[in-house]
Amino acid sequence: MRIDHREKLACTSCEGEFVRAPVGDKVVSGGRLGTRLVSTLLVDKYDDGLPLHRQKQRFERMGLSLPISTLADQVTWASDLLRPLWRLAVLEVLAAKVMHLDGTGLPVLDRDAPGGKRLGALWGYVGDKNVAAYLYASTGKKCGQKPGELGPEDMLANCTGFTVADASGLFDASFRRDDLIECGCNMYGRRYFAKALDAGDARAALPLAAYKKLYKIEAKIRDLGDDARRDIRQAESKPVWDEICAWCDTYKPHEPPSSKLGEAIRYLTNHRVALGRFLEDGAIPIDNGIVERLHVRAALTRKNFLFAGSDAGGERAAIVYTILGCCRLSSVNPVDYLADVLPRLARRVRLRDLSSLMPARWAAARAATTAQEPPAPQT
Repeated sequence: MRIDHREKLACTSCEGEFVRAPVGDKVVSGGRLGTRLVSTLLVDKYDDGLPLHRQKQRFERMGLSLPISTLADQVTWASDLLRPLWRLAVLEVLAAKVMHLDGTGLPVLDRDAPGGKRLGALWGYVGDKNVAAYLYASTGKKCGQKPGELGPEDMLANCTGFTVADASGLFDASFRRDDLIECGCNMYGRRYFAKALDAGDARAALPLAAYKKLYKIEAKIRDLGDDARRDIRQAESKPVWDEICAWCDTYKPHEPPSSKLGEAIRYLTNHRVALGRFLEDGAIPIDNGIVERLHVRAALTRKNFLFAGSDAGGERAAIVYTILGCCRLSSVNPVDYLADVLPRLARRVRLRDLSSLMPARWAAARAATTAQEPPAPQT
């Protein structure tokens, strides 16, 4: 909570008008809450998984009584202010050389659905390392079912180049295009063999050991350029990958498809081209881990607040997840970022200046400003 004390000034020698200091920055004109408190509401709800009613209880213990409706209004207004940055993030993801794609569910209240709830979807996208975007859809289908919705097929229709995704059938039609190249996720491939080992099949230890070698190489070349990464993969990773594929080809004719090991072998052999794409270009990652790790926050918060109240609430969640995801990828403190950017957006920002407010560029500009400041005098 913030109270603004606004100074009034007047000239005692004439009859000039009183002047009054302007109102401080707030998310909405006339709002009671300061921008840092509103920023904390968003981060606590969508990054730390603290629903608004728990935040209300926490404020009450501090001696501050805030109705749930007030907190919900602030979240609504703040997410609406962030909408231009969300749209920009979507455009930047589509323009990336390599785009990551993965989805997760989001239950939504719906009085017309059985049980009063239905399952919506949050589709997560990551572009060039420090830009993420989430899109909400009212169903898990490949195309949006309501006006303004974009499913994964709708997004991929606007994308060219490399796309890293799992082997879902939702993407099959999109990957038939020559200008859209499917790159598989070896986390999924490895996961199937891990399930076979957990089920007691010791033979799965061999491909798992080979995957361990591949990821050890990836850790070694993580900070290298694309060309150097590709050369080392060709020299060191390709022989290991060829061994995995040869092992699967040997066991496939003799392993029942219904067994855990048979399922793992079938997944790798059916998708070996996409799974092996990382060997061809150093810019292509070995897996889709970067977007799956972002889903951890969505899963954590979903577990706590259980559902979105409406499709509009699901879209607002996607907007905030987008901004917080960009902050996480750029190692930016989200509360500091939002407390600075929200009042700027409330004052309106020119379209050409919007790009400078993306978390990575915001952090770079702030670091440059701090570096130019003279050191504080020593006492």
